Amino acid sequence: MKFLVIDDSQTMRRIVNNSLRTLGYEDIIEAEDGKDAITKLYGDKVDFIITDWNMPNMSGLEFTRAVRADEQYAQLPILMVTTRGMKDDVIEALKARVNNYIIKPFTPQVLKEKIDLILKTA
Repeated sequence: MKFLVIDDSQTMRRIVNNSLRTLGYEDIIEAEDGKDAITKLYGDKVDFIITDWNMPNMSGLEFTRAVRADEQYAQLPILMVTTRGMKDDVIEALKARVNNYIIKPFTPQVLKEKIDLILKTA
């Protein structure tokens, strides 16, 4: 399973990647914002997206909307990992059709639980 990890923070991408590797997932590509992620998504076969919300150029929310608007990727699992924890933010992300939502900071166990839950319902 190939993951696309999107975050403008290199440190946060490393944390997510290390967590994924701890869970046994080795096939990971990275993007530093939504625009970079769109390019990588169309250039590679991706099975699961983990995205931040707050990023320059194209936010995770804008990225999610763009992905969902493309029939080819409409069902691709998207997990949003962000510091935005207000109820309205979660509702807005769910309306954009993210599959689930994690508020930073998080543990590898929480990441595993969310990924497993998304894969079960996909």
